[in-house]
Amino acid sequence: MKGRLFVVATPLGNPMDLSPRARSILESADYVIAEDTRRALRLYREAAIPLRSFVSFFEHNEEERVTQVLGWLKEGKDVALISDAGTPLIADPGFRLVKACHTLGISVSPIPGPSAPMAALSVAGIAPLPFTFLGFLPRDALARRTLFARYAEIPGSLVFFERGDRLAESIRIAYEVLGERDLAICRELTKTHEEILRLSLSAPIPVFLGEITVVVGQAENVVKTPEEEIVALLSAEDANRPLRECVKKLKGLVQGWSGKDLYRLCAERRKGGLYGKENKEF
Repeated sequence: MKGRLFVVATPLGNPMDLSPRARSILESADYVIAEDTRRALRLYREAAIPLRSFVSFFEHNEEERVTQVLGWLKEGKDVALISDAGTPLIADPGFRLVKACHTLGISVSPIPGPSAPMAALSVAGIAPLPFTFLGFLPRDALARRTLFARYAEIPGSLVFFERGDRLAESIRIAYEVLGERDLAICRELTKTHEEILRLSLSAPIPVFLGEITVVVGQAENVVKTPEEEIVALLSAEDANRPLRECVKKLKGLVQGWSGKDLYRLCAERRKGGLYGKENKEF
């Protein structure tokens, strides 16, 4: 008889959020695989669960570990998968293992509980449906800009994780791409110094430490400035200015246009006079 894989949600910070069922599984599983074995050890100590040895299961060893874990499951052993905090697979390793279990007919059971995206949405004061979870933002600024642009026109809120030392830059990029929207910054969720800040994307962002869960509201129903009106705002002097300066000038004068779309419009206008009847000199 094959074993079962349990995907176990663990506390975000407050050990009292560990469910009785999760505790039972963590006590009885034959193997516990953890993203960080040190954090797993701390969880067991805080929850007063009898200690055991843990097997590491993280991004860079996931592929080789899958084969090992599948072997245990085929032998009839039960395995509990936990992440550093919250629900596994939500921006954490484990997808390959779960998929492989389904392929081989091995049972997979969720042990639901804490989840940072769900916790943030519940207290953000921003419309929770529909929403798109982006996971951890890319390190590269251009990649972050590209990611936001991909979802700029999709209705709904955006939820993502970001490091405190990159947060201000990421919010600035989000504002340039998405325009003004509601913003909730959720830090230290469930911990002693928990803080939920309600701002807008254009607001100054405080300096934070650690990882932050961010909720960005959906675009407001604003009237989009017609293209011909934007073209009329461009002068002959703008022809010799950097395109970014032209975009900066237009941002405060138009509605419903992202910085990327304004940049493209200015570039096309300058390149061939594609909108040229109103102002041929630009």
